Amino acid sequence: MSPCLSPRTEVIAAGCDINAVGHDMYVLGDVDEQEEAKEELSRIGERYGDRAALRSEIIAYLRSIGRFVDVTWPQTIH
Repeated sequence: MSPCLSPRTEVIAAGCDINAVGHDMYVLGDVDEQEEAKEELSRIGERYGDRAALRSEIIAYLRSIGRFVDVTWPQTIH
């Protein structure tokens, strides 16, 4: 495995349109892209384990390369 490979770069290379949403989450492309990349995403999961543990790193990387959408959640008044 190349030293520059990581779950974040491999998911992008698998063809998924992965983007950070705000600072707390990310989304993997549309359903068709996920279906096409299903086998590769499975291999990535086997290689690195649960992506949840890497969530902050993945989000920071996506934001650093401009793959993010900032959102503002409406404030609720009770």
